[in-house]
Amino acid sequence: MKRNQSGFTLIEIAIVLVIIGLLLGGVLKGQELINSAKVKNLANDFKNVPVFIYGYQDKYKAVPGDDKAADTHVGGIVATTPALAQGNGIIDGAWDTTTQTDESWLFWQHIRLAGFGPGSTDTTNASSDYIPKNAVGGDIGVTNATTNSPITAAPGPGPGLKGTYIVCSGSIPGKFAKQLDTTLDDSNTATGSVMVLDPGAAKTSIATTSVNDDTPYTVCMGY
Repeated sequence: MKRNQSGFTLIEIAIVLVIIGLLLGGVLKGQELINSAKVKNLANDFKNVPVFIYGYQDKYKAVPGDDKAADTHVGGIVATTPALAQGNGIIDGAWDTTTQTDESWLFWQHIRLAGFGPGSTDTTNASSDYIPKNAVGGDIGVTNATTNSPITAAPGPGPGLKGTYIVCSGSIPGKFAKQLDTTLDDSNTATGSVMVLDPGAAKTSIATTSVNDDTPYTVCMGY
């Protein structure tokens, strides 16, 4: 007895393959849009900090964190470390300090009390939302571009990042770090106003070798 065997025709297979291709393309495009949004948010973090600083300066004739009259101006805490450094126009203290009396720590309280940024004003709230986070969960911080610069070793002449202030953002995947440099600077992660730090324990030098896409880095920008 003759059996009739049924199967997919070439046209049906082609249609299935086209549908799979469209689905994969949609997923990849969606991921690309998500990544682009993250990079945009990361870039905005670097752009917002100088707005906070200059807005505060314009209103109170002082630098947030370094304001020796912060208790009067905004009802905030006046920094006590480093000693006798308040009011010198410099945000002292490491960008990632955990010392709650540092100017770089109190910077966030001052700008928030002044209405220039969102977040907690409780300086003891370190485990929650006092220190701002970037789009990938890393810390954001600000410091001066001299004694507290995160970069103590840099390629070529000079100390590295130029400017009065340095903004740093941590735990940024290398693929985003490279896009940030292209968006904000010169597309070279070891030169210019945006630099990527070596992910080694000290994180005090520029990453001069190839920046790996999936390795987390600290990205800093000088103003």
